[in-house]
Amino acid sequence: MAQQVAEHPNAVRAREGYEAFSRGDLEAIKGLLHPNVVAHVSGRSPVSGDYKGVDGFIGWLTKLFELSDGTARVEVHDILANDTHVVVLSTGHAQRKGKSIAAQQIQVSHTDSQGRITESWFTGTDPYGVDEFWS
Repeated sequence: MAQQVAEHPNAVRAREGYEAFSRGDLEAIKGLLHPNVVAHVSGRSPVSGDYKGVDGFIGWLTKLFELSDGTARVEVHDILANDTHVVVLSTGHAQRKGKSIAAQQIQVSHTDSQGRITESWFTGTDPYGVDEFWS
């Protein structure tokens, strides 16, 4: 019988963050972020760019909900984590202006000693499709 291996605490925190996002609970996400967090979102759409600080990060997530009329959610496939990094493989789902998207995504994050995200990069496997969807 295979022995069950416990998830790294940073993987647990990341999973909690994605679950909170899918519930629309942006307040719960704040505690997972370093005060000076920076998020880099690839692409050239209205949701792309660099977002600085907790307010900037939450503002980006709020924009995703606003542009998708609250339909944005993420299906997590796998989380890889250690003491300083977290990688999340997922599919982002949303509806907008009569269109739907299911985009494969990758998030790579640096974390501090408390497991809070200090810097994060978000990109996907179809950047042109994602840009078109959000534009």
